[in-house]
Amino acid sequence: MSKKSDSEWRAILSPEQFKVLREKGTEAPYVGKYTNTPASEKGVYECAACSSPLYKANTKFHSNCGWPAFYEAIPDALRVIRDTSHGMVREEIVCNNCDSHLGHIFKGEGYKTPTDERHCVNSISLKLNPDETI
Repeated sequence: MSKKSDSEWRAILSPEQFKVLREKGTEAPYVGKYTNTPASEKGVYECAACSSPLYKANTKFHSNCGWPAFYEAIPDALRVIRDTSHGMVREEIVCNNCDSHLGHIFKGEGYKTPTDERHCVNSISLKLNPDETI
């Protein structure tokens, strides 16, 4: 796992990225760069903080939730943490390499995907590498 101090992260991330990735913030819905990117895009979505591969582009689907949604992560790319903030129980997802906050996993919502999971990811936590394949 990559260990950096807050000052090191602030030097490489924008203030908005730092708020989401390092302070577990949430970007506003429907404003992110990848919110409406089609699943037909090629490549791999990587962690915006450390460039670790997180999701194959073809696992993205349109969920109308306001943030990019994926049904399956690349094996061992994420760490799932029980999140009891905001008066509810959720599964927070963080990058397994740098511990940056990505979003949350929701299950059993009835989406017609192979896993019936929605990985609701902040767009600002991602960058699409169209040349990468896994």
